[in-house]
Amino acid sequence: MEKINEFIKKAVSRRSFMAGAGTAAAAAFLAGCNDATAPPSSAPPSGGTTTPPASKPDNDVLNFALNLEYLEAEFYLYAATGKGLSSADAGSGAGTTKVPAGIAAVPWASSGLAQYANEIAQDEVNHVRFLQKAITGNGGMPVSRPDIDLTFFAPLAVAAGITTTPTFNPFAGPSPFLIGAFVFEDVGVTAYHGAAGLLAEKTILGAAAGILGVEAYHAAAIRTLLVGMAAATSDQTYVDIANKVSALRATLGGGNETTLTSKSIVAADTTNAIAFARMTDQVLHIVYGATGAGLSKGGFFPSGLNGTIKATAS
Repeated sequence: MEKINEFIKKAVSRRSFMAGAGTAAAAAFLAGCNDATAPPSSAPPSGGTTTPPASKPDNDVLNFALNLEYLEAEFYLYAATGKGLSSADAGSGAGTTKVPAGIAAVPWASSGLAQYANEIAQDEVNHVRFLQKAITGNGGMPVSRPDIDLTFFAPLAVAAGITTTPTFNPFAGPSPFLIGAFVFEDVGVTAYHGAAGLLAEKTILGAAAGILGVEAYHAAAIRTLLVGMAAATSDQTYVDIANKVSALRATLGGGNETTLTSKSIVAADTTNAIAFARMTDQVLHIVYGATGAGLSKGGFFPSGLNGTIKATAS
């Protein structure tokens, strides 16, 4: 908590937001959504750092990604169904997932948003299963789900200057859910991009590129929904909140962020329009919620990640 409190003092002021014509389609979609749907089943560009040596085995990198997919799968499954991964998907000896008291599926106000959550939840479960099989097929041992803390959104919101007390709960409603999703999706895109240079086997690299593409679709959907909701309701509150999350991620993870507005939905460098990349060290700083060398646990992973890549070097 001491490291989190350091960031409270550096909270970023509210960013400006301009609702424009680019949000018309999303606004129209949101206005027409109603009724919930059935849940899914659970059975470097600018700002980057020097690429680490490519001597790390591919399976180490895949297991690093698997930890992040466990986190995303747990978040979306709890949001969509009120329950997490099955024991079969979590792996033998899996850790526990801490959730807000009284956790239940998000009380969806529209079938459209519920469908987004259901689809993304199933995508993340499929990513978990795919990576487990890929690691096994490459002669490795997939790590099991580590201990995960989904209540960390609350102190993270304080650190970002969103709230003054740790009360933020992404499962409380559709708008908070979109912020929770925003926390993860951009990190997933930058993490897969950054990991590409560490993978030696072209088949695995191609598969990772495919997952990156899906994570980018997810990120684009979440970003567009946030901006579209603001346009439909004339309320920019959650776009401002998303930009505070972005500012904190930049502080923790080496930059690689763009301000979300109706005219700037895509996160990419402005010169080449290429998605940002983050190296494993930068991703660890974000998910642990702190900066500094030698960090091996904290934040969303209270006991650390499972596998070889789990401690920060700088």
